[in-house]
Amino acid sequence: MRILPLIIFSAFTAGFVYILDTNAVLPAPLGKLLSPQHGVWQNAEKDNNDFGGELKFPQLKGKVDVYFDERLVPHVFAEQEDDVYFVQGYLHAKFRLWQMELQTHAAAGRASEIIGSKALEHDREFRRMGMGYAAEQSLKAMEADPETKSMCDAYTAGANSYISSLTDSKLPIEYKLIGYKPEPWTNLKTALFLKYMSYDLAGHDNDLEMTNAKSYFNKEDFDLLYPSKQDSADPIIPKETVYAAPKVTVTKPAAADSLYFNNKDLLALHHQNPDRDNGSNNWAVSGKKTKSGAPILCNDPHLGLNLPSLWFEMQLSTPNFNAYGVSFPGAPAIIIGYNDSCAFGFTNGGRDVKDYYKIRFKDDTRNEYFFNNEWKQTEWRVERIKVKDSLDYVDSVAYTLFGPVMYDKKFSGSEQTNNQYYALKWTAHAPSNELKLFYLLDRAKNYADYSAAILNLHTPGQNGAFACKSGDIAIRTQGDWPAKWKGQGDFVMPGTDSTFMWQGMIPADETPYQYNPERGFISSANQHPADSTYPYYLGNDYPIYRGAIINKRLTAMEGITPEDMMALQTNNYNLFAEEVGPVLLKNIKQADLNADEARYLEFMRNWNLNNDAGEKGATVFSLLWNHFYKAVYNDEYKNAPATAMRPFESTLVHAVLRDSAYKFIDNIETTQKESIEDIVTPAFKSATADLKKAAAEGKLEWAKHKATGVIHLTKLEPFSRLNLPIGGGTWCINAAKEDHGPSWRMVVSLTAETQAYAVYPGGQSGNPGSKFYDSFIDQWAQGKYYTLWLMKKEEAADKRVKWKMSFKKA
Repeated sequence: MRILPLIIFSAFTAGFVYILDTNAVLPAPLGKLLSPQHGVWQNAEKDNNDFGGELKFPQLKGKVDVYFDERLVPHVFAEQEDDVYFVQGYLHAKFRLWQMELQTHAAAGRASEIIGSKALEHDREFRRMGMGYAAEQSLKAMEADPETKSMCDAYTAGANSYISSLTDSKLPIEYKLIGYKPEPWTNLKTALFLKYMSYDLAGHDNDLEMTNAKSYFNKEDFDLLYPSKQDSADPIIPKETVYAAPKVTVTKPAAADSLYFNNKDLLALHHQNPDRDNGSNNWAVSGKKTKSGAPILCNDPHLGLNLPSLWFEMQLSTPNFNAYGVSFPGAPAIIIGYNDSCAFGFTNGGRDVKDYYKIRFKDDTRNEYFFNNEWKQTEWRVERIKVKDSLDYVDSVAYTLFGPVMYDKKFSGSEQTNNQYYALKWTAHAPSNELKLFYLLDRAKNYADYSAAILNLHTPGQNGAFACKSGDIAIRTQGDWPAKWKGQGDFVMPGTDSTFMWQGMIPADETPYQYNPERGFISSANQHPADSTYPYYLGNDYPIYRGAIINKRLTAMEGITPEDMMALQTNNYNLFAEEVGPVLLKNIKQADLNADEARYLEFMRNWNLNNDAGEKGATVFSLLWNHFYKAVYNDEYKNAPATAMRPFESTLVHAVLRDSAYKFIDNIETTQKESIEDIVTPAFKSATADLKKAAAEGKLEWAKHKATGVIHLTKLEPFSRLNLPIGGGTWCINAAKEDHGPSWRMVVSLTAETQAYAVYPGGQSGNPGSKFYDSFIDQWAQGKYYTLWLMKKEEAADKRVKWKMSFKKA
């Protein structure tokens, strides 16, 4: 069995549990925690644990059999449609209950109920963001649709059937450590989880930071630091695609360009932002490029690397559909995967769908606000936040026609807001039913079914890739995208009239898409959706390099096999370093280097440009680039507000490649005019100090320097897997960073008998005392895959079946 003394020792020596990065002190009752009958000892699973059994529930309409394979993947076979979701809810709760509750409490702004006042700022921010309001609006849409209401009701009933069966001894260990108990699941919690994913994948949300930068710099400098159009080196929809004239005509206000320059109306606001690299890779190749003659679809979403994992792998089968892939604990359906006819996967659309507007209230009561030459009545939402071991906190949030007033002096303080009020307009506030997308995709049989399903994706906007056994491949950059004029939403906008409001949404038939392209593949890696001929503004600062290298490799490949696709998903080649490295090397004054510095330079000079785990050159390059970036810009930003947006990385790349006299190379704190040599060489010397420290700590090799880990949601190290031997990184197809990266790698070859392979960095169980808690991580770090089994009911006697659960109507 998995032994827990180390875990207990660590938890109690530290005396606290970290949740949501709040550094909250959460001592649990020691006697109860160590009780042999009810405490953490009960969470140690035996290696020969039996997951089988027979269960009866009155909510079921028929029989359901669940076959667990050797990896604890459940293959669920239900006679009735609703029953498959009942059992999915039951299994999610059985293996991932604490994770489900933590994520939805965080989304709802209820973390203070669990961990006390340390989480109050988080809770207030999420409630002022309108997360609860957004979930309520979506729940109305979900429950207005008979099919998604039925699946949600069944899922919730299944989850609650498990929750109601729990005794103190069977509670997940995190409840025991923190000292609380689960509450019943609801359909609203499912909606909250989906809205949390909308927040996590909301794309660009730099309005406040960009406004500060625009207020601080003059127009000439600002335009150099933040170019309004980044090069679309290789967009999702290939260059030279012809677009029709736009159906929605947008008019740019005359005052837009001059807004904020030199007004020094600086905001000290700081808000939580998801990881800017929340993205992914997906692609599909047509049969004319594969060895088998059948399409192959691949997907690896890049998200936080957590334990328990974001994903739960399973098969759902009824007389009407048969789908395999990964699901979200907290929501019904298969989210990314395949069925008997087709495969589907997603990457983040990355466009800006959150904008901020400055609101003018009549007085401090905030009961009326000025809009279009009249005072409009404020709507109020009173948020009562329960705080553990303290009084409730009541926060009254003003709602305008733009959305909730997220920032004001009552929340952020008058110094941070300059006594101003800022409302958030976000597409997630509108009713939507994303569950319908997954409901239909799990049942899709052809391109027409995919096309109908994908239109149900509103927020978060995604690039939905598709392939089917008939030979079709397709991709669509689907979502509710505001039709914007150039620059709209990049900054805080005036909210006193309709001038700066969204003027419409991009019609569905004008969304960029591809269907069976001549080049024989579709792909996306979060780069620009389209080139500059696309008639609507798409924003700026999209990642370039993963998409470029994927397209380059796919263009050159023929006779492709699933093994080729696995190798491509785990490819560590650094195209960014190929492009930038020679410029840096050329401008290092080697005569000025000492022996240690010269030795480290040789590591980079002899590097093969692969961010493989054992490479030292990758570490040298990464540190040099970081020091060079700071050396170029730190002087200009020395007196800028701390919350001002820093220049896009791509801005500096393009500058050094095209303009050796780039204005910001010069250090404004010296009397001389510096050249790029004068900046790169000291940057390398300062990087060398970090390299020597890394070498002394045995962390010069790339994987040891990068220190990728899969971190438990409590941040407890004994529950985490740290310092994994994996290469890759931000600029590589294999985008594994410190705590972020490929969360599910999948390759599906749509031959007559589907061949599918996948792996994710976690395990099926959320229990740290189970051998199935982290059982896939080593395989994932090594770039290896498991063969997926789309089981047939008649294979019940197959040796791969290790346990069977039977569910029957009581």
